[in-house]
Amino acid sequence: MSLLDLITGSTGNQVASDAENKFGISNTQVIALLAVAAPLVISYLRKKSQDSPADAEALNTALDKDHDGSILNDPSQAADRQQEGSSILDHVFGEQKSTVENQLSQNTGISMDKIGPILAMLAPVIMGFIGKEKQSNGITSGGGLGDLLGGILGNASSQVQQQQSQGGSNPITDILGSVLGGANQSSGGGLGGILESVLGGGQQNQEQGGLGTLLGGLFGGK
Repeated sequence: MSLLDLITGSTGNQVASDAENKFGISNTQVIALLAVAAPLVISYLRKKSQDSPADAEALNTALDKDHDGSILNDPSQAADRQQEGSSILDHVFGEQKSTVENQLSQNTGISMDKIGPILAMLAPVIMGFIGKEKQSNGITSGGGLGDLLGGILGNASSQVQQQQSQGGSNPITDILGSVLGGANQSSGGGLGGILESVLGGGQQNQEQGGLGTLLGGLFGGK
C-alpha cells in the first residue's frame, strides 16, 4: 500500500466516513485533511529519526509495540483510539502541536474544537501505515527509519507526479502533491521549517496558488 492508496483507498474512506458521522465534517474534507496530515507527520518523524538515534529507536519500539498495521484492516478502530492518537500527536509535534493544529485549522477552515479530535483519529492510522511499511521492508532497528520514511514520501511524490502527467489528478492528489513539494523543500530546516514549507507554502505551493487555495476549493472557506 502506498501513501496515496492509504489516503484515497478503502482505509482513508472508512476513517473519513466515521469522522463525518462523529464531527459533521464531510468525507471529502476529512480525506483532504489526511492528505495534509499524513505527509506532515511522516516528515516530522523522519526529521526526528535523522537527528536523534535515541528518537529513532523510540519510534522503532513504539511501532513494534503498538502499530503493527492491523488498524488498516479495521479502520473503525480509529474512533476508539482517539486518546491514543492525541498522545501520538504530542510525541510527534511536541510543543508545536498547538501551532500545527492552528495552521491546519486556518488552511482548512475546520474549527479548532474539531481539528484536534479529527487529527487524533487519523494519527493511529498514519502510524499503522508506517508500521506496516516497516514490516514490509524488514526494518528491525531505528537506524533504517529515516530512509524508510524518506522513501515513503519520495514514492508518493513520484506517484502523484505520474498521475498528474497522465491527466489523472484530482483535488486530493493536487493537495498531496503540494504538501509533498513543501516537505521535500524543507531539508535541514528543523521541524519548524517543515511546518512552514508544508503549510506556509514552498515554491511549488506558491506556483499552485498555495495550499490554502487548494483546500479552500474543498472546504468552501468554512
